Amino acid sequence: MRRVLSYARSFDQLVIQHPEEPSLGGAGEVTEGEIATRLGLPAVTPMAEIIMIERDLRLVEITGARFHIAHVSTAAGIDAIRQAKAAGLPVTCDTAPPYFALNETAIGDYRTFAKLSPPLRSETDRRAVVAGLADGTIDAIASDHAPWDQDSKRLPFSSATCGIVGLETLLPLSLELYHNHHLELIEVLRRLTVNPARILGLEVGRLTPGRPADLVLFDPDVPWRIDTERFRSKSKNAPFDGRPVQGHAVQTVVDGRTIFARAG
Repeated sequence: MRRVLSYARSFDQLVIQHPEEPSLGGAGEVTEGEIATRLGLPAVTPMAEIIMIERDLRLVEITGARFHIAHVSTAAGIDAIRQAKAAGLPVTCDTAPPYFALNETAIGDYRTFAKLSPPLRSETDRRAVVAGLADGTIDAIASDHAPWDQDSKRLPFSSATCGIVGLETLLPLSLELYHNHHLELIEVLRRLTVNPARILGLEVGRLTPGRPADLVLFDPDVPWRIDTERFRSKSKNAPFDGRPVQGHAVQTVVDGRTIFARAG
């Protein structure tokens, strides 16, 4: 990893890491704790994420490479990133809606639609993710979109694939941070648009002259209930079915062309 970071620094390239120490996390299916014990499922310790984050931050300190940590999910991991940023290291990170909208109890009685990698964490970790978004430690919100066919998810928990559909619920779940008074609306949008574009060095994500005419017109307040059967995706593997939310897209424009318009 040090060699990877050194080469990336030479070419000013970004390195993105899924932070999990494989010898600690490889066989785990849910986060370590009461739920794992009660269900009798192999557990992955949160330390698998934290140890990898701390290792890589030390290597960034040596190399000076630009480094991005994907879908952070633990309080200690977020705190390590917070300290690295305070020390001036070129580090960014993101999380995904499941890690601020759900905790490990969403697994219920072996609900494979709530099986993710990293796994859903404790309520303490969930609150830490919200706090990390609120104070700017977490730069971006990613969909972590992982569509799977029904046969890959409707299996015994240990055999089911990790991952959920994320694109169609990204906006309303992120808007919960606004409706619950954790972030201002502009800060939610910044983590969905400008910040990811800046991290990746893309000329998108902002409405300015000369930029691509990409935009989403949305109503932030309209109430509705998530119904996976109405997803446009062929995949329906989402743990949010039936969840009441506020806000949905009305129109989507890409490069000046309308590609989606809500009927009515």
